[in-house]
Amino acid sequence: MSTKLFCKEWMEELARLWNSDAKMTKNLEKANFFAYIGYGFAGEENPRGFIYVDGGKVIAEGVWAGEELNWDIRANRESWKKWFKEGFGLLRLGKAVTSGEMKFEKGDYRQMVSNVKLSVPFLRHLELMAEIKTDFNV
Repeated sequence: MSTKLFCKEWMEELARLWNSDAKMTKNLEKANFFAYIGYGFAGEENPRGFIYVDGGKVIAEGVWAGEELNWDIRANRESWKKWFKEGFGLLRLGKAVTSGEMKFEKGDYRQMVSNVKLSVPFLRHLELMAEIKTDFNV
């Protein structure tokens, strides 16, 4: 059974995968990373889902309900679907951002890609998203 992209259950599964993945938690713990991260669709006023990461682990997740975000990442449905199917590397990320296909409504993209403690987990979390059986018809 698939779950609607960015719904409560989808965000819970992302949190579970994130917290069980040492590539995520160890690098972000070393970077003392904490952030509210929102996810959604380009062109919409607000994100759909969010996670709260503290010390490298997701400690809260769900449907966005007005939380102040440090990062807000948006793309259209077709782009999310394509990336989950085809994978995502640093070159694809750069192209997606420069073309406007992926938008950082909040957050410093340049800081993230220039810091390996952040860029490796960022790319890894996109890989984890692709592991979730997703219904893109939201």
